[in-house]
Formats: sequence, C-alpha cells, structure tokens
Amino acid sequence: MDFSPVAIVGQGCILPGALSPAALWDLVQAGRVVLGPSPEGAWGVPRDAVLGAPDAPRDRAWSDQGGYVRDAGWRQALQGLHADGLDLGALDPVFGWALAAARMAMDDAGLQHGVRRPGAGVILGNLSYPTPGLAALAESVWAGRAPERQRAAERFMSGLPAMLVAQALGLGGRAFCLDAACASSLYAIKLACEALQDGRADLMLAGGLNRADDLFLHVGFCALNALSRSGQSRPFHRDADGLLPAEGAGFVVLKRLADAVADGDTIRGVIRGVGLSNDGRGRGMLTPSEDGQLRAMRAAYAASGWDPASVSYIECHATGTPLGDATEIKSMARVFAGAQGVPLGSLKGNLGHLITASGVAGLLKVTEAMRRGVLPPVLHSDAPNAALDGSPFRLPPAPEPWSTPGGVPRRAAVNNFGFGGNNAHLLVEAWDPAAPTPAPYPLRTAPPEEIAIVAV
Repeated sequence: MDFSPVAIVGQGCILPGALSPAALWDLVQAGRVVLGPSPEGAWGVPRDAVLGAPDAPRDRAWSDQGGYVRDAGWRQALQGLHADGLDLGALDPVFGWALAAARMAMDDAGLQHGVRRPGAGVILGNLSYPTPGLAALAESVWAGRAPERQRAAERFMSGLPAMLVAQALGLGGRAFCLDAACASSLYAIKLACEALQDGRADLMLAGGLNRADDLFLHVGFCALNALSRSGQSRPFHRDADGLLPAEGAGFVVLKRLADAVADGDTIRGVIRGVGLSNDGRGRGMLTPSEDGQLRAMRAAYAASGWDPASVSYIECHATGTPLGDATEIKSMARVFAGAQGVPLGSLKGNLGHLITASGVAGLLKVTEAMRRGVLPPVLHSDAPNAALDGSPFRLPPAPEPWSTPGGVPRRAAVNNFGFGGNNAHLLVEAWDPAAPTPAPYPLRTAPPEEIAIVAV
C-alpha cells in the first residue's frame, strides 16, 4: 500500500436538477430523470435547421435532448465574491458554476471564503471546448464590434475558472485546469491527493466542470456516432444506442486524513487509492481498451492494498454506448473474477453524461449513498446489456440497504474512462468516527526521479 489516505471534508455541486449533493441524492434515490430538450435559443440557430435523421447530411444533430442546469438559484452563491475586478455574475456560467460549487464545498467544510490560505489550491477538470460565452465573443469580433474587457475575459474559458476560484476563495497555492476528456475530474482529484501527500499543500479543492457549447457537443457526438438516436440515456440497457451530453460542476475539499481527524472535520468519505492509465497506441482513439481500463483498476488496488472483493458498489462510467458499456463490464469482470452480485450504477441514466464533471458527480453520489447506508437504484434495468450475463455484477432496480459483512466498511469504486483512452479508477470508503485515530504519515519529500524525453 503506497497511497496515504485522503479525507473528503467538503462537497458542492451545480448539476441538472440538483444544486447540492443532498438534492443530487434525492434525485437518484427517487429514480428521477432530468433530461430534456436544450433550452430555447441555446443553439443560436433555429432548432429545425440542425435536427435531422441519422442519415441526414453532416453537421446535423439527431436529438436535442440533454441534461441542463435550468435553476438559476446558484447565482446567490456569487454574492460577496470578488476576483480580478470582473462582474462574475455577468460572465458565462462556466465561471459562475465553478465559483458556486467551490464556495458550497468550502462552506460544507466549515471554511470561510476570503481568508488567505497559502497552503491551499484548486485543480479542476474542464472541457476545453468553446463555451457559449466564447462563441458570443467570436461573433462580436467577426461582426466588427470591439469587445469590452468584461466580454474579452470569455476567451480564457479553459484555465480562468480555476484562477477565479483561487482568487475569490483566498487559495494561494497552485490553481489550474486540466483536460483529460471524460476522466478529467478524477485526474484532478488524483493530482490534488498527490499535492497533499507530497506536502505541497495542506488543503485542496478538486473537481470537474463542463459548460461547452451545446450545439457543438450535439453535432460533434453525432459525427462520432456516439449520440443517442432515440434521445435516451440508458446505461447497461440491451437496447442502449448512445449518450446524451449534460452540463454542470462538482467539487470536493480534500485534506490528509490525520489532519482532518485532528481538526475535528466532518469526513464525507476517505479516498484510499486512484489508479490512472492511458491506452496508448491501440485500436483507435474512439475504441475503449479492456487492457487500458484494467491497468487503471489494478493500479488503484495495488496503491490501496484492498482486495477487490471488499468493494460493495461500483459507480460505473457507463454512458449508454453499447461498445463502451460492454467493454467496461468485461474489464471489471477480470478484476472481480470470483465475486458475485456486486451492485453497479451510473448517474448518466438520471442526468446524462457530464463529460469532464462526470467522475466527481459519481463520487458525490457515492458519498451521499454511503452516508445514508443505501445502495442507489439503477434506471432502465429491465433488459440488461448481454455482457452482464454470467458476470459478477447486478443492477439494483430499487434502493436497498447498503450492508457489508464482518464489519467491513462500505467501500466503493468510481470509474472514469475518457476519449483517447484516459482511464481512472478511484476507491473510496465510509469513515467510521469510532475508528482509531490515524497516525500522521510521513510526507513524500524525496526529490523527483529525472525523466528523459526520448521522442517528440
């Protein structure tokens, strides 16, 4: 075991149908689906000019369905926040969602915003595709209208959200965004854990964000033959025919476990390992690899010292694409060989594919389920994917008590597998306040090994 445990001490989210982790759990437990048509005017062109059958000419969308943040109540969280002299509420929501979710997570951790914290930082997985704000800025430039400074800030939609969060919340440590496709938020959490374990930070915010232009996503996923032709998000279903994009943001506040216990923090969960891998040269950028996913999973269990048999729930990446879902089931079956009846789930059946925010949203779902001792239900479980036949897994059709044998804590895994073969597998367990106080662990202060660049 070489992964020093990291405590989740705060959580926040701005998601379709859920402006808090508690609201997210209510949505999941009730089996609600919050998918619907794109907001009026969101595409910037008449809907009929874009929608078309799957055999229509290129640059068309088969469906306008997706998961959208329709409740503007998140804007209240921006009150009193200041960063870089900008009117934060007037910027594209890509900035506002990051700020609102981060502030919520800090509040949940009992931390005042605005207090300077030089040992705290933020790492955010963010889809670096054009946002509606950037599209509007480009349109004004093409039309010959000089943008004001406020509008000009929209061009920094890739990295600026993390910088504004750091400024507004007083985080003086490292602050940056990364894009590892659909695995981005778990990559961000992994890097945040390493910053704590190496002693480069004492507190980290990490999570994911997606506010890419919705027309861009719908047309793009159609070009990749990944969008659902039926307009449904049905992970694990035998007749699933693709994904539906969703938007939103989610954050967790992380501390070293010993520090969190010493500080008397409420611990939402304990991260025990994160395994990352990349498929590298394989069958293709859009073709998932069992071996690549397997490497990420095995790395997580090696780091944690866990036996996979101790995991009692898996929040899957499962997007509703037939090949992707089947590949994930097969790769997990190799890790969980010999197990029986391991429950699976996927938040994408409720609110679509959050892309860069999907991993952290799945983690929030898991920690809320752990806190209540309830296994979440799986939607569309009536006709399971054929890959589940004879597998170690099952799909709970309704909420169930989350019981574990022999005093083993509730343990879960969260999968995130991204475009181009970016793979992540996170292990988290419920914290027992009656557990022995963990000893402070030595920080990894050895100088980094030199790395040679052998090709470019």
